[in-house]
Amino acid sequence: MTTPERRAARAGMPVRIYRLGHEPPDTWLACPTAAERLEMVADLSERMFEIASRPAPSYTRATMPIRVARLA
Repeated sequence: MTTPERRAARAGMPVRIYRLGHEPPDTWLACPTAAERLEMVADLSERMFEIASRPAPSYTRATMPIRVARLA
């Protein structure tokens, strides 16, 4: 996606501006269960891969590419 296309895509995104100290409470974070929060993360991840025009990884949890870093 080119820069003008990205700008056009962001033009319709909802944005709210609040004065520092006058932000609304984040009560929506207190309500969802752990399962609902995991579902939200899965939905957001899927959407981000779509927006990035990249395929979602197809590996399983057991074969995820990781690196274990141990403290010395």
